[in-house]
Amino acid sequence: MELAVVSVLGADRVGIVAGISSVLAKHNVNIVDISQTVVQNIFSMVMIVDISKADVDISQLRRELEEEGRRLGVMVAVYHIDVFKYMQRI
Repeated sequence: MELAVVSVLGADRVGIVAGISSVLAKHNVNIVDISQTVVQNIFSMVMIVDISKADVDISQLRRELEEEGRRLGVMVAVYHIDVFKYMQRI
C-alpha cells in the first residue's frame, strides 16, 4: 500500500465529499480512512488514501484535486504519507 494524505478545508456546502471522492474514484484511488467535521459552518476533512493502483502520479492527482477544490470553494492539500510524517517531526 502506498498512502497519501488529502486535507480539505473551507466553508461548508453540499457536494464537497462527492466532488473530492469522485476525483479519487476516477483515478482508482481508494479511501482507506476518512474524518470530517463541520464547526460553525467551516468544513474540514482528512482522508488517508491508497495511491498504489492510481492511474496518475501524485503530482497529477494533486493538481486535479486542487482544481476540484477551487470549483467547490475549498482548499485542498495532498501529501505523500512519508512527506506528511516528516513534516510533523519539525
